[in-house]
Amino acid sequence: MGHCCSKNAVVVKQETPAGSAGENPPPPRSPKPRTPSPAVGNGINGRSGSTTPNHSFTGSPWQSYPAGVPPTPSPARTPNRMFKWPFPPPSPAKPIMTALLKRQGKKKENTPAETAVIPEGEGGDGERALDKSFGYPRNFGSKYELGKEVGRGHFGHTCWAKCKKGVLKNQAVAVKIISKAKMTTAISIEDVRREVKLLKSLSGHQHMVQFHDAFEDDQNVYIVMELCEGGELLDRILARGGRYTEVDAKSIVIQILSVASFCHLQGVVHRDLKPENFLFSTRQEDSALKVIDFGLSDFTRPDQRLNDIVGSAYYVAPEVLHRSYNVEADIWSIGVITYILLCGSRPFFARTESGIFRSVLRADPNFNDSPWPSVTPEAKDFVKRLLNKDHRKRMTASQALTHPWLRDESRAVPLDILIYKLVKAYLRASPLKRAALKALSKALTEDELIYLRAQFNLLEPKDGCVSLDNYRTALVKHSTAAMKESRVLDILDSMKPLTYTRMTFEEFCAATISPHQLEALENWEMIASTAFEYFELEGNRIISVDALAQEMNVGPSAHSILKDWIRGTDGKLNFLGYAKLLHGLTIRSSNTRHH
Repeated sequence: MGHCCSKNAVVVKQETPAGSAGENPPPPRSPKPRTPSPAVGNGINGRSGSTTPNHSFTGSPWQSYPAGVPPTPSPARTPNRMFKWPFPPPSPAKPIMTALLKRQGKKKENTPAETAVIPEGEGGDGERALDKSFGYPRNFGSKYELGKEVGRGHFGHTCWAKCKKGVLKNQAVAVKIISKAKMTTAISIEDVRREVKLLKSLSGHQHMVQFHDAFEDDQNVYIVMELCEGGELLDRILARGGRYTEVDAKSIVIQILSVASFCHLQGVVHRDLKPENFLFSTRQEDSALKVIDFGLSDFTRPDQRLNDIVGSAYYVAPEVLHRSYNVEADIWSIGVITYILLCGSRPFFARTESGIFRSVLRADPNFNDSPWPSVTPEAKDFVKRLLNKDHRKRMTASQALTHPWLRDESRAVPLDILIYKLVKAYLRASPLKRAALKALSKALTEDELIYLRAQFNLLEPKDGCVSLDNYRTALVKHSTAAMKESRVLDILDSMKPLTYTRMTFEEFCAATISPHQLEALENWEMIASTAFEYFELEGNRIISVDALAQEMNVGPSAHSILKDWIRGTDGKLNFLGYAKLLHGLTIRSSNTRHH
């Protein structure tokens, strides 16, 4: 149940096929600025008032270059086959559109059998059997006076309104009105219920649209929210000629990352971050940015993989198309937004939905054409580390705020749920794996230590050490109703070994570094070589092929490969074996949600 209020989108037609190389793109056409949005808008899976269907991915106001990059493997050292399901089907767009139509309760006529059915859980329930009572108050008319419509979407519309009594008396608000007649499936009803729950539990963050109340009657559900009169981020990009300066882009990205880190800590993944879903509170240039449209958002545990395909094509992460993702998908979307802010075009472009998806999966963003040569190396590195096709190598929102491009010692770094996931894995690791990680932590540069030191301090160490109580207190301190709903706190049960032990900063660094993320750095080879030298001194030991197979959790069939990881001279791990030990082996997760 989205609530983005954007206007008629101009569909840019590009005659050059996606993925073609060696052709100069046409000169960019200055887009026509759109009238700023006066309030929080609405819509479902799309943009209200647009000529593009709400479930369509094609509409966009940007003039963009063709992808210009032939299908190539993902960035250096990213595994060639990193997804768990084979791809592509004959047309990637078909199953995604089918899933969206089913979510909205539509029937697609003459759909081929092989693409017509995607398991989406409940659906197809007769409308008579659906319970459309939400338990919200039914006195909306006595508290609010509706005004003009300010946005329209597939399932409803948004109106300006004035509060007649209570705390908000005489204040203007935005009211999203969702028609119950359009709620034709159990999924669509649950989407509304979850959206209200999310808005209510997350409200309070300075970059979240503020939720006031929810009402219902026999015909509609009314969601009362903060009125944002500054228009969409998209409007301001267009008003500036299609791109921001680096300095101004930093301010925008910091605000986006701030609210993303907050949501991710609470166990909430937005799943539809894009410029249309960020509104400015006022028309002032320095107005605060607010994220809206939680209709596609969901609760997720730190170790969970979601599998339903939702979002907007230009901003969708590769792992979403392969039905196995978590909060890292939002980071990809922020990377796309940052790319657009800095250069004014999309990193992945094609003439069709299917072409866009193939570009997302196969093409690399273009950092060679204008204006990228004039963009600072720090900014380019920042975008590349968000747009890594391997989700394990992307920075988290909290990590991104400590990147050299955005780093500000006076700005607080948010608590990162990633450190809890990594500590959990560290506590379960073997002594040999822990020794390998400790050696790697000693090879870290000061840039990497800034983030780790900030996270350690957020745990409020006592006498330079932290225990389970520190981890629990820090998490509870930031807890909301959303965190309880997503069961994020359950991760503490897996950290019980810390109950009677204390962790120094040195061991904390070993526990919370991610070899996958470090591998994305340009100086990874140097870090790994230095780490191996420490490992040789303090952790390397004689190990048999059988013992290594048990360490790596593989069977006898892999013994021939493992032999190459052990030196024949002394029976210890060589550099390749050390690197493989750090990374471990990816095993298909069985903890995937099926809707």
